[in-house]
Amino acid sequence: MKKDLFKEFSPVSSKEWKQRIQYDLKGADYQSSVVTKTEEGVLIKPFYHRDEYKCIDDRIHGGTFKIAESVFIDKENIAANIAIKALQTGADTIFWKAKAPFKAKLLAELLRKDQGVKATEFHFDLGFLDEDFIKELSAAFHGYKIYLHIDILGNLVKTGNWFFNKKKDHEILIRLLSTLPDSCHVMGVDVSLYQHAGATLIQQLAYGLAHGNEYLNHLFQLKQEGIIDHKVWLRAVRELHFTFAVGSDFFFEIAKLQAFRVLWQRLTEAYEIDEPINISVQPTLRNKTIYDYNVNLIRTSTECMAAIIGGADTVCNISYDTIFQKSNDFGNRISRNQLVILKEESHIKNGDFFNGTYYLEALRTEFSQKALEIFKEIEKGGGFADQIYKGTIQRKIAESHEEAKKNFDEGNLALLGSNKFPNPSDKMKEMIELNPFLPARDMQTEVIPVIPKRLAEMYEKNRLNEEK
Repeated sequence: MKKDLFKEFSPVSSKEWKQRIQYDLKGADYQSSVVTKTEEGVLIKPFYHRDEYKCIDDRIHGGTFKIAESVFIDKENIAANIAIKALQTGADTIFWKAKAPFKAKLLAELLRKDQGVKATEFHFDLGFLDEDFIKELSAAFHGYKIYLHIDILGNLVKTGNWFFNKKKDHEILIRLLSTLPDSCHVMGVDVSLYQHAGATLIQQLAYGLAHGNEYLNHLFQLKQEGIIDHKVWLRAVRELHFTFAVGSDFFFEIAKLQAFRVLWQRLTEAYEIDEPINISVQPTLRNKTIYDYNVNLIRTSTECMAAIIGGADTVCNISYDTIFQKSNDFGNRISRNQLVILKEESHIKNGDFFNGTYYLEALRTEFSQKALEIFKEIEKGGGFADQIYKGTIQRKIAESHEEAKKNFDEGNLALLGSNKFPNPSDKMKEMIELNPFLPARDMQTEVIPVIPKRLAEMYEKNRLNEEK
């Protein structure tokens, strides 16, 4: 169809649209009737128009995202076999997880032996900080780009303690930045901590920005004092890798990821640095449920789609049964195939189509502005680490969680199969292999830890106790 049918219609301004809506409301108040205010204080209007559209001048991520698979390292040969199978059936990279040092050379050799492995990069999520081991790991995986995701401040937030102590942790980090090859991306910021614990979307953006800026401030001061050179400083900023979790609010999560790119770009400009960031994304655990667990597949599908459209560089899906069953081949295959379908069959490969969508652009602008206000308050209050030591950030996240839990308990925030349309014949007690609930913590910590909390936990505990 060559003829442009839109030319037959006169353009309608946003003012005319609003007047028409007010006429149809027959005297009802416009703001209270058709404008929605979210928990973040964001106003959702009934329409968005190009005469109110303001495009942010930024770099939209245009590369194809990588499909990641999470593999826990207990025995190297088993972990290698799981990873090889994943890489041969759709995964592009592996997120290795380990709680203790392992035989890095053996793991790398097992991967290299299999000619079907085409991965060029690997990610490591280590629950420990061992300088000698990390150097061995770097040597073992030479020829690959590796992301170490070392987040000493994140460990303080998550566990309440440093790996060793503040001074030693920072010294190890500086030595690794100074000595490891450029193929090793040393530092990471785990923003998913705040989402899992119940922080609002705006809080996640602000805390992620302040968390990353805490590193920039510290390293910039070391550069000013001559302790590190400009090369190490640039490397730290260039390689900083952010990990986000996304929830079920589809358009908000898309705008969240794009807003963070804008915020980080503005922040690094203040340091006279122009470097894009790398973002990994995973679905949140916060809204996942034990009962009617197949609904988790729908949740993770929309969450992964939001991550891709939001411009994630890497997406690591989670299995529908990850909160109550051990890692298994079927669950891993399904979660991987969700991403393969989105990428190869749905052709949703990047965030190129974000620009020009008035609603998303408006959300991104408002999210950025509101998060920046909180960020400035944190900096005025002494910075992120100082606010963590005072317990201010933990308290605000806890307040947000309680508000969301109240909405869940009252049915205003719905989780299908749990507080909405539960299946009374659904029995789960015999299927649970892992403890899906927050374990009791009885240890002394330097600060109050930020602890992940699922919305349906108390509901599920009560229901399990009632099972016969």
